[in-house]
Amino acid sequence: MESFDTIVIGSGPGGYVCAIRCAQLGMKVAIIEKYNNLGGTCLNVGCIPSKSLLESSELFHKSVSDFSEHGIIASPKFDFSKIIARKSKVVKENSDGLNFLMKKNKISVFHGLGSINKDGSVLVANNGDSKKMKSKNIVLATGSKPIVPTFIEFDKKRIITSTEALSLKECPKTLTIIGAGVIGLELGSVFARLGAKVKVFDYSDSIISFMDNSLGDELKKVLTNNLGFEFHLSNKIQSVKTKGNKVEIVSENKNGEQIKEKSDYCLVSVGRKPYTEGLGLENLSINVTDKGKIEVNEKLQTSVPNIYAIGDVIQGPMLAHKAEEEGVFVAETIAGQIPHIDYNLVPSVIYTWPEVSSVGKTEQQLKSEGRLIKVGKFPFKANGRARISMDLDGFIKVICDAETDEILGVHMIGPRCADLISEAVVAMEYKASAEDIARICHAHPTFSEAFKEACLDATEKRSLHF
Repeated sequence: MESFDTIVIGSGPGGYVCAIRCAQLGMKVAIIEKYNNLGGTCLNVGCIPSKSLLESSELFHKSVSDFSEHGIIASPKFDFSKIIARKSKVVKENSDGLNFLMKKNKISVFHGLGSINKDGSVLVANNGDSKKMKSKNIVLATGSKPIVPTFIEFDKKRIITSTEALSLKECPKTLTIIGAGVIGLELGSVFARLGAKVKVFDYSDSIISFMDNSLGDELKKVLTNNLGFEFHLSNKIQSVKTKGNKVEIVSENKNGEQIKEKSDYCLVSVGRKPYTEGLGLENLSINVTDKGKIEVNEKLQTSVPNIYAIGDVIQGPMLAHKAEEEGVFVAETIAGQIPHIDYNLVPSVIYTWPEVSSVGKTEQQLKSEGRLIKVGKFPFKANGRARISMDLDGFIKVICDAETDEILGVHMIGPRCADLISEAVVAMEYKASAEDIARICHAHPTFSEAFKEACLDATEKRSLHF
């Protein structure tokens, strides 16, 4: 029986990063992946392919809506099959890169379903073949999968999850989305930019409700005005059925009125759940919450000390970068180091256009805690770089402690906010005040100046350009 220092089950961002860091620290490492390709949901049917489609569709949309303003005369058309093919090419290139990293770091890769036996050994089963291994440490990093409500008759052809949406053979003319969260709004943006009429239904009375309220209000306005989104909020779905080449959706609004819709496709994106089936958790009585998440302590150990869990299978937001940080944390913990993760400083990003990002606490959270705060805000319409690129929607909002001026939360919606949020994360990691950022020289003209101006606004309302 082959023996390892650490076996990682699952090769998504958390799993493969954990494996690499373990190898860097001198351990003999194996990684087990159920599917043929490494990378998990993120690389194969999540972050990477969705952002590829978002990039292609945004370029097309800008060519239609903005190019003439730049003096560029064009009659653009899109080839949907090529957009999908490019997406697949991007995924393959990333997958090839991951295979290279495994070889570079001398990590043993096994394909098959990994599970834990009662004696603590690990079994890999693949098409009737099996291999048994043992390890000093085991890391569970098996990720998540879409929630599929039982009352919806999924056929994966017309009624689909995000996985099927990434590989459609045609661009829908009409698309109904159930769920006004990250996945629904990102994929809805892809198809709306390519001409689809998009309608979004959600039980909540707001979109992206996990973020600061101001971001959801602004994004809803922009998606409605710029892309023609139609939102039906405070709405309860009653049935979703395929009828021929159409999908029929029946729902009830907050007034008790029944709404009936027909569309080419229905994308159901109501969240994701931990994927732990077949892991053998019951063999060692590893504790799991009523929502299916694996319980861990502050060191990310399960109830069995040499078995760790990271990423989507444990508590916290289901984010690739959160899983990566946990992967490094576990590797360094196993190696006897004392790593650190501040979960308050894990940023959230939505890759619509404008992009939306956030770190720290929202204004609503701080007020509910009774904190005395001050708020600074700066609109992108007053930013020179945003005017040059014709990206005038959105703002940056900075929330500070009223007495110490320490930055407690930063909330952005606007151009390149997925990148801009990193400055806020660094600032908050080092307990910076709004005054600190306000006095740092930011290059001109750049989008980042909007962050400085928001901090100026938070410090005695002295924004210079608005």
